[in-house]
Amino acid sequence: MATCLGDAMFPEAPRATVRLLRRLGVEVDVPDAQTCCGQPMVNTGYLDEAVPLVRTTVSAFAGYDAVVVPSGSCAGSVRHQHRMVADRADDAALRRGVADLVPRTHELSEFLVDVLGVTDVGASFPHRVTYHPTCHSLRMLRVGDRPLRLLRAVHGIDLVELPRADECCGFGGTFAVKNADTSVAMGSDKARHVRETGAEVLVAGDASCLMHVGGLLSRQRAGVRTMHLAEVLAATADDPAGVG
Repeated sequence: MATCLGDAMFPEAPRATVRLLRRLGVEVDVPDAQTCCGQPMVNTGYLDEAVPLVRTTVSAFAGYDAVVVPSGSCAGSVRHQHRMVADRADDAALRRGVADLVPRTHELSEFLVDVLGVTDVGASFPHRVTYHPTCHSLRMLRVGDRPLRLLRAVHGIDLVELPRADECCGFGGTFAVKNADTSVAMGSDKARHVRETGAEVLVAGDASCLMHVGGLLSRQRAGVRTMHLAEVLAATADDPAGVG
C-alpha cells in the first residue's frame, strides 16, 4: 500500500519499500486500483464518505498474502477504523472483506520482524541518525522497538536516542490546520530535541510526521535531513542512496 502521501508527495518511501522487500525475496505488487484508505474522512467524522474508499481498499488488496504499509497511520486506519466504517454502513459483505484484510495488513517494521523474521536486512547507512516513533505506530499499532531493532542492525549507522521521543510531533493531519499554533509549538519542541542529538538524519515510519517536523527543521536551517525508515533500510554499501 503506497499511501496517499507516499504516492503524491513522498514517493521515495513506497519505492524504497518495494526495493527492500524484493531484495529480501518477497514478490511485490503495487495494485493500481488502490486509493486513499479513508483515514482523513474517518478522523474528521465523515464516516459515510469513507465507505467507498474502504470498499475500494478491500477490493484492491483482495487475494494477497500480506499487505505491507510504510505508514503506521494508514496501517492503523485499516486495522482499527475500517471495521467501524463497515459497521456503520451495515454492509455484511464489506464487514467480511474488512475482517479478511485486517490480519493481513502489516506496518513495514512489523512485517520485517514478525512475518519475515529478520532484523538485519543487509542495509548500510554510515550516518548519525535519530528515530522518532510516530503516534499511530507507537500507540495504535504498538510496534514497540521493532523499528529500532532494524536500525541498530544497519551497518555503519550511528543511532542516537531522541530526547522525549514518545511525545507527539503535533501534526495530527487536520489537527495541524485546525489548531495551527498548538501544532507548530509541538513540532518546534520535537525539532529542538532532534537538533540536540546532533543527528544528520531524522528517521520515522510516517511521511506525515517527517513532513511536519522536516518543514520546521528546514525553516530553522538546522541542516538535518528527514528520511523514511524504508529509505534507510533500502540503502546498501553498493547503493548508498537506496535507489537501485
